[in-house]
Amino acid sequence: MKRYLINGLLVLVPLGITVWVLYQLIGIMDQSMELLPTAWQPQTWFGRRIPGLGAILSVIIVLGTGMIATNFFGRRILEGWERILGRVPVVKSIYYSVKQVSDTLFSDSGQAFRKVLLVQYPRSGSWTIAFQTGQPGGSVARHLPGDYVSVYVPTTPNPTSGFFLMMPVNEVIELEMTVDEALKYIISMGVVAPSNKTADTSVGA
Repeated sequence: MKRYLINGLLVLVPLGITVWVLYQLIGIMDQSMELLPTAWQPQTWFGRRIPGLGAILSVIIVLGTGMIATNFFGRRILEGWERILGRVPVVKSIYYSVKQVSDTLFSDSGQAFRKVLLVQYPRSGSWTIAFQTGQPGGSVARHLPGDYVSVYVPTTPNPTSGFFLMMPVNEVIELEMTVDEALKYIISMGVVAPSNKTADTSVGA
């Protein structure tokens, strides 16, 4: 009986969590239907909401925006829009801060979260997984002697919260591990170990 119960949990728990996450995600994306005029919404045509239509609309909006942003005229429109936003004091600060972060995270040329590191945290002798997010700059870099890297140390099992640290290059070890493998390792609290690969190297090597 105990074996059947454990096997049932092993099947249903990950399946249930996956379904719940997808349900929540689709529910958030379905809110995009509120952007449509009332006459075009499913409640008007069918008398009730249809789950998933908003998710489809969200994907279409993202794809359409991407297509517009990649052609010449679309880029001109976006540049004009950014110039307008740049003239509004509060909006300018928020928009350009978020844009800089999103460009760093999602751009193919961005280096944030491209390298998985092994660092000593929260004390010497205790090791954990971290992600390299860049290098200190500006007045911060002038106060740091030697070469430093900026790292993000995620918490377990929720990697969306964590700590931002600036650490010496010679105290950081770069791992031959993908970001996906590192996230699985963190979320599983070390249960799902990454596959063995070539020897790890120091970032400063």
